[in-house]
Amino acid sequence: MGIFIKRVYEPVGEDGVRILVDRLWPRGLKKEELHGLWFREISPSAALRKWFNHDPDKWPEFKNLYFAELDGHPQEVEKIITLLREGSVTLLYASRERERNQAVALRQYLEMKG
Repeated sequence: MGIFIKRVYEPVGEDGVRILVDRLWPRGLKKEELHGLWFREISPSAALRKWFNHDPDKWPEFKNLYFAELDGHPQEVEKIITLLREGSVTLLYASRERERNQAVALRQYLEMKG
């Protein structure tokens, strides 16, 4: 599976299918600048996102809680898995945090499922 991760503000490249996995629309980004899909429902719940707040100490627990949320949304997960069967997917996120964000966690989850 070709699962890539990119900040949504980075230029479009050889990304395959681009999927924004944020619950909130990225600041300063126009809809036509996405050049991809927005899977808002696959992002962490508002409560989980606020609790985590990109705190490095909460990262392991955040992933466990997010994975449990993903287990509760198999149809949303299956949409991405279906796209992966057809080619590469780039998970897009808006956060400045590059190592601990929902796109990184989602890729780990998808790799476990694949």
